[in-house]
Amino acid sequence: MRLALARKTSPDIPLARGYRWREIALPALPLLVFLLSFPLGRYAISPGQLLTILAAKVFPIEPTWPATMETVVFQVRLPRIIAAMLVGASLATAGAAYQGMFKNPLVSPDILGASAGAGFGAALAIYFSLGVVGIQVSSFLFGLLAVGLTWTLSSRIRRDPILILVLAGILIGTLFSSGTSLIKYVADPYDKLPAITFWLMGSLAAIAPRDVWTALVPILVGTLPLYLLRWRLNVLSLGEEEARSLGLDTGRLRLIVILCSTLITAASVAISGMIGWVGLIIPHLARMLVGPNYRELLPAAILIGSAYLLLVDDLARVLTSVEIPLGILTSIIGAPFFLYLLLNARRGWV
Repeated sequence: MRLALARKTSPDIPLARGYRWREIALPALPLLVFLLSFPLGRYAISPGQLLTILAAKVFPIEPTWPATMETVVFQVRLPRIIAAMLVGASLATAGAAYQGMFKNPLVSPDILGASAGAGFGAALAIYFSLGVVGIQVSSFLFGLLAVGLTWTLSSRIRRDPILILVLAGILIGTLFSSGTSLIKYVADPYDKLPAITFWLMGSLAAIAPRDVWTALVPILVGTLPLYLLRWRLNVLSLGEEEARSLGLDTGRLRLIVILCSTLITAASVAISGMIGWVGLIIPHLARMLVGPNYRELLPAAILIGSAYLLLVDDLARVLTSVEIPLGILTSIIGAPFFLYLLLNARRGWV
């Protein structure tokens, strides 16, 4: 009965003014960026040609364009665009969930060591000359392993569960980061070291259609429970004692949030490399637009995160003749933008 009361009252958290128009603008944002991203690139494709090529997949239109153009659209740009949106949405979702669970606005998806573990797994696979699939599998598994070690370590210490979990995450993340540094130190400086360094900076340049399908399943499996349980994150963000007084099993919910967030973070890092700041700033931006109620905050973070990383990827492709790693751009954009959000915040973050 207490949980029913919490579910009934959680939507009463005040929303930002003018929320109604955002119900239309936020879903339209990723769609607009999706369509505008196709013509961008070294191989020029006009909007008219793009619409014709896309329509030819549905309607019986006789091709008047070279086969190369269709290959660029469906084998190069479409997988990359979808991957950028998936990764952006995943990191924003994990960041929003972690910030509510830990009641801390500075929490990001790598707080429990998932990114550090995934980076170590990728560096290890590159060092042993594994292929693209081997790198992605190794990165994904070590990301899960890092968070598993964090959870196991924290469960053996019977004190403040949130604080111990964060400290265990920092410890495990540091160990895996040290392992990555060791691999870089002993790697071949002319072959393996540049590959490891470039992967750790984050990029979607080598995305293939199979990579999208590989990441899609774990991302959906991790995102769906968080979306369905988003109203409980409102209760969890109130604090441990308040949540328990409302009948919420905080231990089980915390485990679900960690499992789902780890799954989508590891899957994202496995195909994109290390991309920071997305899971930190996007939940804050969503919170400023729709308020702290997770029933609206989580969908807004998903939509804004997908559009944001796709825009950053577009910049990486067109700013210079050489593609800029995404991790560099997200840091350059994210740090001052986060400062702006802090200076102009009008409401609490939970």
